[in-house]
Amino acid sequence: MDEAAFDQWFASYRRELHLHCYRMLGSVTDADDLVQETMIAAWRGQAGFEGRSSPRAWLYRIATNQCLNAIRDRKRRPPVAPDPPFDPPAPSRWGEVTWLQPYPEAGGPAERYEARETVELAFIAALQRLPARQTAAVVLCDVLEFSRAEAAAVLGRTEIQVKGLLQRARTALAADEQLAGQPPAARSRAGSRAGSRAGSRAERELAQRFAAAFSADDIPAVVALLTDDAWLAMPPAPHEYHGPAAIAGFLRASAAARAGRRFTLVPARYNRQPAFDCSLGPAAAGILVLTVRGDQVSAITRFLDPR
Repeated sequence: MDEAAFDQWFASYRRELHLHCYRMLGSVTDADDLVQETMIAAWRGQAGFEGRSSPRAWLYRIATNQCLNAIRDRKRRPPVAPDPPFDPPAPSRWGEVTWLQPYPEAGGPAERYEARETVELAFIAALQRLPARQTAAVVLCDVLEFSRAEAAAVLGRTEIQVKGLLQRARTALAADEQLAGQPPAARSRAGSRAGSRAGSRAERELAQRFAAAFSADDIPAVVALLTDDAWLAMPPAPHEYHGPAAIAGFLRASAAARAGRRFTLVPARYNRQPAFDCSLGPAAAGILVLTVRGDQVSAITRFLDPR
């Protein structure tokens, strides 16, 4: 096909391929680059497409291999941790997935690939802790609902090998502590049919109460909204604080360092979760995403980079 026809054809897959690359890599920036590389590779390789799989599966094979190559390269280039603007309390632990970025929502046909359990931050972070081919297998089979035969063709593996990858990945996801409390389908499989509803009135009201308390530096009110096992993470910083007491200690140190200056939070949505674009005075101050469990907040992810 000519270039104009190819561009139009590829555009119909761009959003789902972008989300696929994001699930694989946890980074919107990397996903942007890899979708572009997938488009170039598909354009150059279209003459060699023999029709033994669907065009969609062919594109996913290209995109998945681009992602696997990128993951191998990234392991040689770990992200640089930022310098804290104040002296924070000792973290509960050092996070591994410091490259995680929030994913903006979009309406339209692509929503079928964006079931809440398959794009929530805890699930995306858990995918990053798997070996790369396990990540690819669980995304292809449990999120995109490829058959094992189709996934094997994408990955260049046998069906038996894909079955083994899936079993190990599902076991690891079920054990991941940051998926604790989510529906069983979100823990052991991706959960595209689990049916957890995003954007409910109760969720919006909880987010509003959190925003009011957080922007007022009312730390007891913030803590009252947290689950007993809540955690706070701040990519790309590796610091993580687990439990309400540890989170409160960090928030007190942050408030003291700001000397009366307070955050302004503007409602938004990322990863199908309640979120806020943050500013401190006239300056953008990152993105804050909440993970909600029942009528409480189980995780606060503060992305420090406002982009």
